[in-house]
Amino acid sequence: MQIQVNHDNHVRLTGEIADRLSQAVESSLAKFADRITRVEMHLGDINGGKGGPDKRCMLEARMSNLQPIAVTHHAETLQLAIDGALERLDHAISHAIGKREAH
Repeated sequence: MQIQVNHDNHVRLTGEIADRLSQAVESSLAKFADRITRVEMHLGDINGGKGGPDKRCMLEARMSNLQPIAVTHHAETLQLAIDGALERLDHAISHAIGKREAH
């Protein structure tokens, strides 16, 4: 599973942090590792330095034999946005796989 971490101009990530985020995504989605080919993470700060619940994490999973699945979560901190997006993606992938296997 390839994991790509992207960010906007308002979010600063070092290579070490990007590696830790990649590991977090990989461990969170480990049960789908045989089906997922690539995950793209896009991090952003919608309001720049103005504050508020404006941190955004968008995750897109590309899977073999399924359409790409994308989810977004907004929160007050990047960590909460990432955790929320990972939870949503886990649910969305489980749902898509369940629907496919039911048919």
